[in-house]
Amino acid sequence: MSGKRLRIGNVEVLALSDGRLQFVPSEFFPTVSEADWEPYRDQLEADGSIVLNVGSFLLRSDGKTVLVDTGLGESSEGMPNAVSGLLLKDMADNGVRPDEVEMVVITHLHRDHVGWNFVWDDDVFRPTFRNARYWIPRADWDTFAPRARMRALSYIREQVLPLEGLGILELMDGEQPLTSELTALPTPGHTPGHTSVLIASDGERGLVLGDAAHVPAQAQETHWSPRADMDPEQSRVTRRDLMDRVERDEAIVVSGHFPSPGYGRLARLKGRRYWRAL
Repeated sequence: MSGKRLRIGNVEVLALSDGRLQFVPSEFFPTVSEADWEPYRDQLEADGSIVLNVGSFLLRSDGKTVLVDTGLGESSEGMPNAVSGLLLKDMADNGVRPDEVEMVVITHLHRDHVGWNFVWDDDVFRPTFRNARYWIPRADWDTFAPRARMRALSYIREQVLPLEGLGILELMDGEQPLTSELTALPTPGHTPGHTSVLIASDGERGLVLGDAAHVPAQAQETHWSPRADMDPEQSRVTRRDLMDRVERDEAIVVSGHFPSPGYGRLARLKGRRYWRAL
């Protein structure tokens, strides 16, 4: 591993960031008390807030270049204290051109994961990754697309719906092979179709979480569900099973919302499970 780059078997992983989000813990996790945070104070900022990286990951596998999630995009309207719009610069700084991307895999259809699907160019929205097909969980498409006229989902109209008309949309059902080393793995709860990406190559494993967890504390506190979870009960079950699987497989955790670059492993100390950054 070197900074933002990591190898899992033969798969190269590059951590990218579009910016950050900041929240009051009690607003983000409404059922988690201040006392519950005591063992995890080191995961909060000096002012007591939660800061989440807005991460994407570029995976190179089987000769294909795959981008997982596209960040918040150029607008962070309605999201106080957010910093956004950095993804394309981060790609350029790391020697990656948008036209290299052949597959864009969207873990779910919340706005901080689809924001760079399109860019405004010559008075029209054009795909940012012009040579890519965009893979989206069918259950999320079926949930969000019919509601795109809602004001809060205007980003769906701009960043998601046009994919269908352009013929570059692929809908994922169940476990979906992406390459021989990458598999889209349904992890529902945060949204109906929420999907993580399993990396299995040359005897090594990794898991791109998406929003199956937002903060490292959830490695132990799998029952903590954020306000944004559409089905909190399902999310808790999914998170528990996922963390158990990651620990059992000794897989590398690859998280876009954990502290950048988001690489770590699960470890046990005095019967508690922790995420330990690589």
